[in-house]
Amino acid sequence: MGSIFTTSIDLLGTFVFAISGIKLASGKQLDWFGAYLIGLVTATGGGTVRDLLLDVTPFWMTDSTYFLTTGAALLATLLFKEKLFKWPNTLFLFDTIGLGLFTIVGISKSIEMNLPFWVCIVMGTITGSIGGVIRDVLLNEVPLLLRKDIYALACVVGGFVYFVCIRFDLSTSLTELIAASAVIAIRIIALKFHIHLPVLHSIKATNGDKADNI
Repeated sequence: MGSIFTTSIDLLGTFVFAISGIKLASGKQLDWFGAYLIGLVTATGGGTVRDLLLDVTPFWMTDSTYFLTTGAALLATLLFKEKLFKWPNTLFLFDTIGLGLFTIVGISKSIEMNLPFWVCIVMGTITGSIGGVIRDVLLNEVPLLLRKDIYALACVVGGFVYFVCIRFDLSTSLTELIAASAVIAIRIIALKFHIHLPVLHSIKATNGDKADNI
C-alpha cells in the first residue's frame, strides 16, 4: 500500500474481518484450524478477487503478514472469547469495521493504478464485501450481501464520500478515515433504525399456476 496509514488500515481490517469469520465459524463446531481457514478466507477473499480483476499478483502471495495477522486474530479470539462472544452484536461489529476499512484499501489500491473513480468504487466494494460472501457460503449461510441489510451499498456510498473528500483537497489519511467512518456509520444507523432495501418478492400464482420468481 502507498502509505503507512493505509497499510495500518489494511492490517487492522484483516484482523477484525478474521475475527468475524472465526466468530461465525465457532457456531459451526469447527476445529481451530478450520476456524483459522475461515478467518483467513474472510480477510483475504475480497482482496484476492480484486487483485485478480486488476491483473496483479494477489497481495497475500507476496506478504506473509496476512497469515500471521489471522493467526493473531484466532489467538485473540481464543484468549478473550468469553468477553468477545457475550456481546450480542459481536459479528456485526467486527464485520462492519472490516467492511469500512477494506473498502478504503480497495479504493486506494485502484487509485494507485490510475483507474477511473467508478472502477475504484467497484474495487472498494469488492474488497470489502466478497470475503464475507465466501465466508458465508463456506459456512452454509445466506450471504449478507444478498440479504436486505445495507451492506455493499454502504461501500458504494463510502466510495463516493472518498472522492468528495478528494475534491475538497483533504489529506489522504483524513480522506480514508472519513470514508471508512461513513461506511461503518451507515451500517450502524441502518441496523439501529431498521433501514433496509425493499425485498423482491415472487409473483403470486394465479389460476392454479406455480409462482414465478422475478
